[in-house]
Amino acid sequence: MNKIYYLASCDTCRKIIKGLPKDADLIFHDIKQNPITEAELEEMYKLSGSYEALFSKKAQLYKSMDLKNKSLTEADFKKYILEHYTFLSRPVFIIDEKIYIGNSQQNILQVMKVLTK
Repeated sequence: MNKIYYLASCDTCRKIIKGLPKDADLIFHDIKQNPITEAELEEMYKLSGSYEALFSKKAQLYKSMDLKNKSLTEADFKKYILEHYTFLSRPVFIIDEKIYIGNSQQNILQVMKVLTK
């Protein structure tokens, strides 16, 4: 089951989704309307190997809560991601048991290549 976790109000996510192949077989999961569950986060963790890899340090809450000056553990990253959708680095694609995290150009190119096979 291929999935994309995204934020509908995020311009970058919308642009990426618009550029996806029309026949892409994906389940779309808006993390604001439908917060991720601990089980979904665990699946992402198993594929990525780290909660920190899933954590967005670009989030405004990260800055406003002054988290960059704190020593965060994997448990902290998990807790913050579950507490607020903004802490999930997005979009997150899970395609054929592989995970693609974030909106870097290289990452999106890999997603496009996998989806157009």
